[in-house]
This record gives sequence, structure tokens and C-alpha cells, in this order.
Amino acid sequence: MSADIVDTARGGGRVVSFTFDDGPNPIDTLRLLTVLRRHRIAAVFFLCGEQVEAHPEVVRRIVADGHRLGNHSMHHDDMTTWSPERIEADLRETNEAIRRAVPQARIRYFRAPYGAWGSSPEVAAALGMQPLGWRLAVGDWEPPGTDELVRRLRDGVTPGAVVLLHDGGGDRSQSVDAVDRAVPALRARRWRFALPAC
Repeated sequence: MSADIVDTARGGGRVVSFTFDDGPNPIDTLRLLTVLRRHRIAAVFFLCGEQVEAHPEVVRRIVADGHRLGNHSMHHDDMTTWSPERIEADLRETNEAIRRAVPQARIRYFRAPYGAWGSSPEVAAALGMQPLGWRLAVGDWEPPGTDELVRRLRDGVTPGAVVLLHDGGGDRSQSVDAVDRAVPALRARRWRFALPAC
């Protein structure tokens, strides 16, 4: 497993990969799963351990729908100045929370909260998780309105981009609606959707 931070979707040309942070969220994640199923898209969900403990049934739905799981730390803390030992303890605790919800879960990826990586890429790789970054962050944490998010998705994607979106951390209904509207627009422009290239 490489400690290099990957930000590329699998395949060549007009391909894009959707990733969702800060969940699971029992309202918006479940709506998002319905949208992704309707559009036949597989995505990566970066889970916060405390949210997993609160909503294990949503994690089971994510896995049952064929999506990939990523570790997004236990409490969404900034790890920039943390020692490798402290990072490892947090990542292990998060993985244990995920595996209590889904005992056979394969946790393929890690993403540092806030993109504040510090020593976390090396620690994650040593634990068997690929650090996964992004090329396009649409800023849906603000939230700026569904129309603006659709515009940012439609106009901001570049070939091979991993896209950062959110299904947790607050009301993410705009994000879910934006994905539902942006996907047909992107497909009309011959964009394809794939998992990350790792």
C-alpha cells in the first residue's frame, strides 16, 4: 500500500469518481443511496467513527448497495500535529467501529479530516488503507444552494477527478439533490463514473 495521496479516478478520458465525507447520516445518506442506485453509480463513503456508532444500520446499507468504505477518523479532528502513534490509535478505533457495524468490512481508503494530512498517509498505508485525496471540492459544506452545487459539479470536473462531497456533518439535502441533477447533465456530456484508481 502506497502512502502517496491518490486523487485520480479509474480509467482514462472523461471519467470521474464521487466520494462522500462525514457520514453516515440517517436522513441524507439514505436519500443519497437511493439516488446513486437510480443512476447506477458506485462511490466511496468516508465514515466518521462516532457517526458509525450512532448509525450502524446506515453503514450496512452502504455496503449492501456495493459502495466502498473509507476511514475518516473517529471524531473528525485535525491530525496535522498528531504523532504517528496517536493517529494509529484513532484509525484503529475507527476501523473497529466500522467492523462492529459490518464485521467483514473491507476498509480500503483513508482521508484526513480537513485534508490536514500530517503523518497520516504513512500510518494509513501501514494499516492497509490507501490515502485518497481529491481534485474537486465543490464546497457543499457551506451550503451555497443546489443550483450552485450543480454548476460547480458540471463546470468543475476534469478528466480523472476524484470529487469531494459530503453526506454528513449537517443538512446535506442540497448535496443529494445536486448529485441527482448533475449526473444526467454530466452523462449527456459523455462523462463516466468510476471508483478511484487504487
